[in-house]
Amino acid sequence: MLWNEEAHAITEAQWEILEPTIRKEGSECWFIFNPRLVTDYVWRNFVIDPPPNTLVRKINYEENPFLSSTMKDVINAAKTRDPETFEHVYLGVPRTDDDNAVIKLSWVEAAIDAHKKLGFEPSGRKRLGFDVADSGADKCANVYRYGSIVYWADEWKAKEDELMKSCNRTYNAALERGAEIVYDSIGVGAGSGSKFEEINADRKAADPWRSTAVQYTKFNAGEGVHEPDEVYQPGILNKDFFANLKAQTWWLVAERFRNTYNAVKNGEKFDVDQMISIDSDCPLLEKLKYELSTPHRDFDKNGRVMVESKKDLAKRDVPSPNIADAFIMSFAPTDTSVDVWRILGSQ
Repeated sequence: MLWNEEAHAITEAQWEILEPTIRKEGSECWFIFNPRLVTDYVWRNFVIDPPPNTLVRKINYEENPFLSSTMKDVINAAKTRDPETFEHVYLGVPRTDDDNAVIKLSWVEAAIDAHKKLGFEPSGRKRLGFDVADSGADKCANVYRYGSIVYWADEWKAKEDELMKSCNRTYNAALERGAEIVYDSIGVGAGSGSKFEEINADRKAADPWRSTAVQYTKFNAGEGVHEPDEVYQPGILNKDFFANLKAQTWWLVAERFRNTYNAVKNGEKFDVDQMISIDSDCPLLEKLKYELSTPHRDFDKNGRVMVESKKDLAKRDVPSPNIADAFIMSFAPTDTSVDVWRILGSQ
């Protein structure tokens, strides 16, 4: 028998190591824990979607015959003072939001089909974010958005020497949707631009008059912020608030999610380009929701905001949020004056 107290802290990586060691016939695993977040691995995989032959038992203070009247008074006071905290502490209801997260899960949940709830149509640029796998268990990912609405996501395994294969897959997805590509230009992804140019050239050679090329733009998460001297908040410039382009892009997307939450839940009014919506038919939706709400906010030594790095995520046994990164890239601010255009058939 495996008995694990405080099991809410078990990560996916830890369970992948632990589970194969349980070999004896009829062995049982007992997880005892107070739920923390709805995104925690044990909650998602052993309570919400448990394996076969799993017994889930909720035990609360009402079943404690030795609970003193003093403690009952404390509990009743907590219920009156803060019902949400009462439900979490005394009824075992996990919290939806991680207070350290850049994007709160409740904001993402509110954005599902927000365009249908709020009655707006897609309009604006069509973009495909492309996160390139670096090594090991990392994966490539695509996310497609049309204006403020995200419709489609894809993820696949690809080795470092399969960049051309991944670029072709991304190129075809963009071509099918009439979208431009924003690609990760760090590490292995640095060669993507030349691969897209090569594909464009091959298509031009095959059909010089009717084929139109795909636009592609690089995204370097570590480079300086977009429009550094523009005001972000009264008295604060972009360059003084954000540590890099990654932080700026995540924060801008977070603001759109927060605006959408306030529009859906509280009836506040925002322009469509200040909101965001994810179509409920988007593939990999549950994984996307989890990944978007996982990275924590951070700060550099000068007090500028940052987003938790992949290295720091790994310290928490959190895998690289590939789909979320592709999602963020699709909304990245870019300088259209330096976008790369290749229009086949034009001279």
